[in-house]
Amino acid sequence: MLTKELIEQSSKYLCFTYNRYPIVFSKGKGCKLWDVDGKEYLDFVAGLAVVNLGHCHPSVVRAIKEQAEKLIHVSNYYHNEPMIELARLLCENSFAEKVFFCNSGAEANEAAIKLARKYAKENLGKEKFEIITMLKSFHGRTMATITATGQERFHKGFEPLLEGFKYVPFNDLEALRRAITEKTCAIMMEPIQGEGGVNVPSKEYIQGLRRLCDEKGLLLIFDEVQTGIGRTGKLFAYEYFGIEPDIMTLAKGLANGIPIGAMLTKDKFASAFVPGAHASTFGGNPLATAAALAVLHTIKKEDILRNCNIVSGYLINRLKELMKGFDFIKDVRGIGLLIGMELTFDAGDIVKKCMDRGILINYTNGNVLRFIPPLIVMEDEVDVLITALEEIFLGIAK
Repeated sequence: MLTKELIEQSSKYLCFTYNRYPIVFSKGKGCKLWDVDGKEYLDFVAGLAVVNLGHCHPSVVRAIKEQAEKLIHVSNYYHNEPMIELARLLCENSFAEKVFFCNSGAEANEAAIKLARKYAKENLGKEKFEIITMLKSFHGRTMATITATGQERFHKGFEPLLEGFKYVPFNDLEALRRAITEKTCAIMMEPIQGEGGVNVPSKEYIQGLRRLCDEKGLLLIFDEVQTGIGRTGKLFAYEYFGIEPDIMTLAKGLANGIPIGAMLTKDKFASAFVPGAHASTFGGNPLATAAALAVLHTIKKEDILRNCNIVSGYLINRLKELMKGFDFIKDVRGIGLLIGMELTFDAGDIVKKCMDRGILINYTNGNVLRFIPPLIVMEDEVDVLITALEEIFLGIAK
């Protein structure tokens, strides 16, 4: 079936919740995708920072096949081996001592919100329920997580929002301090804002935030749904800032495309979750956790983080070279392979022009081109991207 017919069926049968581009993909390998008509694309979107190891990485494919032949699902009334092993690996490689598994980043953030409120009410005072989040943040599409999201455009049509959330500017410690009240129980934030425009905070801000939480007796929640699992060149972004959160959420890159979410925390806080307090039918199922185990083992075995850091430096330098030649490029920023290029105009047309050239990029916050390729991307693939961007920018500058 060709693209036109498939898109017609998509329009007929799927809810119109995405402004999808007119492409129907049929296969992928590494940093490349092919549509049903056979056209090849270089992928700098990676399923929105999901396929960190590239499409159909052999170790992940093998793990899925082997696990599917043994056991796909079992109720959480029982244990399963891949879930236990994954929890152990995540704890041993992070600050955490306990893990709760679910199916997505939004669900992981829901779990974090519920845990913070329950722990606070039981240990800090029954009036403790408010959570402070950041303007331009993004935490998910459920009712609690869109309320936590500090962008009004995600709120419209779903009012009234849930009680107990307030927003402050990102990277502004004094504004945060002023927002804290006797009802505040937690601060929730992305260590790097992805959907908000690839906004990177200062190390001093993050360290001051940790001290403030300790001073006020607040839980610090890091939403690492996009930044976690190597995206920043470290396994977790919090490692860049020399502090540890109390709760951390993961999803996207954890199983390289198989749906999974995880909330990580310390024993002290995990104690608030007792049987019946929270649950997820498919959370921690053997198939998803086997895929995630393959991801973690591969990141270590194939030195994926080293490649991410090398290519990140190369890509940022090439983008900054472009910036010198075009005055409509305002900024280039990011850590690892989560990089933004801010323009003085809407970036949507640039995305389409790249697509016409067989290159997939993304834009966010209206005017920020976002580059989030698989962590296995190579410098020669970066060169292809830069050549295309330069051609496009030259056309705009004329």
